[in-house]
Amino acid sequence: MKALKLIVIGTLLFFAASSVQAQISVHLNLGVAPDWGPSGYSDVRYYYLPDVEAYYDIPSSMFIYNNGVTWVHRSSLPSRYRNYDLYNGYKVPMSNYRGSTPYSNFRQNKVQYARGYRGQEQHSIGKRPERGNSNQGNYSKGRSNQKFDRKGNQGNARGNNKEKGNRGRGNDK
Repeated sequence: MKALKLIVIGTLLFFAASSVQAQISVHLNLGVAPDWGPSGYSDVRYYYLPDVEAYYDIPSSMFIYNNGVTWVHRSSLPSRYRNYDLYNGYKVPMSNYRGSTPYSNFRQNKVQYARGYRGQEQHSIGKRPERGNSNQGNYSKGRSNQKFDRKGNQGNARGNNKEKGNRGRGNDK
């Protein structure tokens, strides 16, 4: 009698367990896009920044650029781009890469999205952080008008920049 009860209970448990469908949920967190990233592209991993010929890896919050020898991952752009405005610079959401090497198509990207490239109008995800000094309103409001030559020097990208600018000293002339 005891064996019969165990068989009945075992059979009931077997059918109960087989009728319950297992649900597997896979959540892939691609990281949080930076505030200066273009809105509407939550499903991409990399941006290409044509003005500085670099990539941005969203999950790791790292810039990827060629240092002249190899591709490196760094938390900031090279010092020659320290004045580059990420909010106004154009960002190309990348999808033509495999694995973790967006630069595998760099030559193609460089031709297709040359320095100064502007596609459709972009809006940043977040607002530019306020600056705690009198230079708050000194950013350009529209598209980026920054140009860099091949060496990363700011100017008109033709090497004949007669106006030297304020060299990062605010409104002083």
